[in-house]
Amino acid sequence: MQFLYLIISLVVVLADQSLKSFISSNYAIGEVHNIIPRILSFNYVQNNGAAWNILTGQMWLFYLISIIAIAVCLFYLFKPKYKNRLFDWGLALVLGGICGNLLDRIHLKYVIDMLQVDFIHFNIFNIADSAITVGIILIFIYLLFFDESGKKND
Repeated sequence: MQFLYLIISLVVVLADQSLKSFISSNYAIGEVHNIIPRILSFNYVQNNGAAWNILTGQMWLFYLISIIAIAVCLFYLFKPKYKNRLFDWGLALVLGGICGNLLDRIHLKYVIDMLQVDFIHFNIFNIADSAITVGIILIFIYLLFFDESGKKND
C-alpha cells in the first residue's frame, strides 16, 4: 500500500516541476497573467528563501531541513504503527512537496513560485507549497481527531 503513497508523492513532484518548467519557459520574471479573473494569476518569481522569503540565501539550511523532513516522512509512511489513510495521504503530499522544492534548490539555487491569489494579499507560491500545506493540515486532522495513541484509557 505504501507504493500508492509514493505514487501520490511522484504525481505532486511531476505536476509541480511541469508547471514550473512551463512558467520559466514562457514567462519573464515578474510577468503576470490572469488565469481566473480576480481570483488567481500566474506571477513568475524566483524565491531563494523559504516561505515569506525568510532566510534568503541559506541553501545549506534548506538542504538539511529537506533531507531530514524526507527521512521523517518516509519513516512514518513505512511504519506499520501509523497506518491510516488520512495520515498517509498527508505524508505523501508533504513528501512530494518537499521533493519538488528541493529539486529546484539543487539545480536552480532558488524555488520557482507562480501562483498568486488575487482576492487577498498573500505570498506567491507553487504546487509543492500547496501540497505541503494540505498535507500538514491532513496530518493535524489525523493527530487531533483520529489518533488513538495519545488518549488515556480510564
